[in-house]
This record gives sequence, C-alpha cells and structure tokens, in this order.
Amino acid sequence: MSEKTFPRTNVAGVDMPRMIAGTNWLLGFSHTGGVADKMIRERHSTPQSMADVFKAFLEEGVDAAMAPFSTNPLALEAIKLAEDQAGKKIIIVDTPPINVDDSPEARAIARKQIKKSKEIGSTFCLIHHGSAEQLVNKNLRAMPRLPDYLEMIRDEGLIPGLSAHMPELVTYSDANGYDVQTYIQIFNCLGFLMQVEVESVYKIIRSAKKPVMTIKPMAAGRTTPFIGLTFNFSVLRYCDMVTCGCLTPDEAREDVEIARAAIERRQPFIEARSSPAKTEIIK
Repeated sequence: MSEKTFPRTNVAGVDMPRMIAGTNWLLGFSHTGGVADKMIRERHSTPQSMADVFKAFLEEGVDAAMAPFSTNPLALEAIKLAEDQAGKKIIIVDTPPINVDDSPEARAIARKQIKKSKEIGSTFCLIHHGSAEQLVNKNLRAMPRLPDYLEMIRDEGLIPGLSAHMPELVTYSDANGYDVQTYIQIFNCLGFLMQVEVESVYKIIRSAKKPVMTIKPMAAGRTTPFIGLTFNFSVLRYCDMVTCGCLTPDEAREDVEIARAAIERRQPFIEARSSPAKTEIIK
C-alpha cells in the first residue's frame, strides 16, 4: 500500500503540507463554553490520546502541527509519541506568548522563552497574537520593537513569523519589510473571531508577501468541515495553508479527505450524515 501524501507548499525553504494539525480541540479551547472545554480536557488528559490524533494526521501525509508547544509539555510529549509510533517527524509551528514589555528584564524573559522554542525542536517560532498585537501602532502603521524579537528568533536558528488575529499585523509587517516569513490569520466563511469582514481579510491574505497559515476554518464548530474546509481551500492561494483541529483520529482522517477533495475539485469520499427517517433523495 502506497504512503499517503497531501499537497505541499514551501515556507521560507521548508517543505510544508497545505494542511496543519491544530490543537484547540486537544488542549481544551472549544470557543463554545466551559462544559465543552472540560469535555476536551477529560478526553485528552494523557499524551497518548493526543498522539493518536497527531498520528492519524501523519498517516494522511499531514506532518505539521501548530500550538504553543513550548509552554505545553503534555502536547509536546504527544508529538514525540506520535513521531515514534508513526516513524515520521512532525514540523513544529510553535506560537509562544512572550513578554514584550520595553525593559531589559522583559527582553531577557522573551529571549529565554524563544530559546525554549528552539530546545523543543521547533522549526517555526510565530509570536503569539496576544503578544504581537501589543506592539501595533496604528498611527505609525508599524510595529515598533518587533525587529528586536524577530532577531532573537533568528539568533536561535528558527524561522520567524507572527500570529495575526489583527489583520493589520500582515499589512504593517509587509509594508515595513520586517523579517516575518509567514503569518497566522483567522479565516472562515462565517467571519468568526475575524476583526473585519471576510472579504477584507481575504484581500489581505491574497496580497500578503509571504504564505499564510489560516486558522479556525470551521469557525470552532459553527459550520461543518465540508463547508469550512471547502471554502478556505477554494479561495486561498496555492502557497497558503489551513490549520484544522480535531477531537478524534477519525475526525482527522475525514477532514483530510474533505480537504483533498476541495483541492482536487471532486466529491469527498465520506460517510453521509446520520439522521432519522431520511428521505430517498438524501440517502
């Protein structure tokens, strides 16, 4: 049986799958409520349960994962388990929060956190949006002091990027020529958690000078995988990626098939939805 593959792109010289394994539905961030968060954490209370999901992605040719891995030992252990069991490496996209206060002490703390990202084996270090957005100056249309942190990332041999929930991060970074090699940007058909309308973010992504890793394609469960993944892959550039979080290995396999079908412009080979008393036309 031939090994499964997934369409690839290139990010700063790194061969990347166009789908990335997300982790909100492993770490307990449902974006729906505390009960759902608790359900996720209980299901994935061990590294092995998370590893099973990562392994399913690996078996489908999706060999990259995104999370604040350097601050989450459980998820990092799951990555190592999945790699050992599948016999394949996972490209780590680390999204660490860092201290961006303007003081020597804060910069030392930030450097230490970035160094940890290197130590865990990350390839990419994308500053978490909660940190990066503190640097935005809309009046200047710039991000003063951002180059300091990008240089720290380069010093550790990592590829620098930004988690950009605020779409201005993409336009300001490109306009100022910052050493940012890729972006994370929320993008979904419902506009969930997007700070401006879908059409505007779409234009920003299409105009970005570097590949974009989109997140929340299914609006945290508010639309189906077929609709969410098909929309994103249909309108994004061939260099862009879609980050997809799943609760179970079967969900991962199904979502990968939906994504492949969207890219190949064909019908996905998935089971129909279950519902009582189906009419003949939808059976």
